[in-house]
Amino acid sequence: MRGVDVHQEGLFSYLSPESRIPKRHPLRPIRAMVDKALSELSTSFEAMYASAGRPSIAPEKLLRALLLQIFYSIRSERLLCEQLDYNLLFRWFIGLSMDDTVWDHSTFSKNRDRLLESHMARRFFEAVLSQAEAEGLTSDEHFTVDGTLIEAWASLKSVRKKDGSDEPPTGGGRNPDRHFHGEKRSNKTHASTTDPEAQLFRKGKSREARLYYLGHVLMENRHGLVVDGRLTPATGFAEREAAMAMVAERPGNHRITLGADKLYDTRDFVAGLRELTVTPHVAQNTRNRRSAIDARTTQHDGYAVSQKVRKRVEEIMGWGKEIGQVRKTKLRGKRKVGFQWLLTLTGYNLVRMRNILAEAPT
Repeated sequence: MRGVDVHQEGLFSYLSPESRIPKRHPLRPIRAMVDKALSELSTSFEAMYASAGRPSIAPEKLLRALLLQIFYSIRSERLLCEQLDYNLLFRWFIGLSMDDTVWDHSTFSKNRDRLLESHMARRFFEAVLSQAEAEGLTSDEHFTVDGTLIEAWASLKSVRKKDGSDEPPTGGGRNPDRHFHGEKRSNKTHASTTDPEAQLFRKGKSREARLYYLGHVLMENRHGLVVDGRLTPATGFAEREAAMAMVAERPGNHRITLGADKLYDTRDFVAGLRELTVTPHVAQNTRNRRSAIDARTTQHDGYAVSQKVRKRVEEIMGWGKEIGQVRKTKLRGKRKVGFQWLLTLTGYNLVRMRNILAEAPT
């Protein structure tokens, strides 16, 4: 017999969000890892707030919500809060009951500064990474480095001369005309009024300059997990400088290897790695010049292995740009974009760890 299409609202509900989530849902192991990392940071969270006054929204809930924004490619915090109002999966992951009121989207902006001052993105990243190390998922000998461009949330029309001598824009409205074609602009003489820390940078000789930041990744080669990440202004030397800084901070004094693409094949960079007891497994760039990597390195089988494995780092960059939405950030300023970049790398590690542990024999 056909059922009747009757819409009747129940007055009470005795089901919790927990009972609605499938036991094998892929977010369950991720939430377990996130909860463990956040519990280790409880003391740090306590130091962020005054000992008296009105209770705030728990920072643990805010970080879980920001992870959801990354996992599900939600383009704004306003849309994220809209999802929190009716999405049972999101409520369960964050720790909200059916009756809890969802906070306003401006809460993220107001609390982000507090998280930035406490370097919480870095601490959260390291707490998650320590779980991977405890499971034996990371290597302490073989690494790969790479960088990627992150387009800034600023228009080329916002680029003005630093001395203020350029002509004012013409036309009215919110988007006045700027006649900058043919004008020579550089980071020494010009800056964006919207995001002054973003730098003009070109991807290639035939490409136009845009405002960018540079995101850097240090990957271990065993399972392709991120062990360090940085964000710097986009300059021609930033990738090698960031790589040197990340490698120098690796614990221990044993010899390690570092794979990288042809951009890192310079004499200064290779010599600097050797001084740090690092074997440079850098791809040879023999176009119109002599490579800084010679037969002392290329004759070993380990060099060929590093050249094959180093391409995994592109998966991290691709995931961050397609899923994590750092292809073009919607934040302004190096600190805020750096926070987003490091949180995106943390999200990648969580997904990667879940997949690795799920494939491990029991």
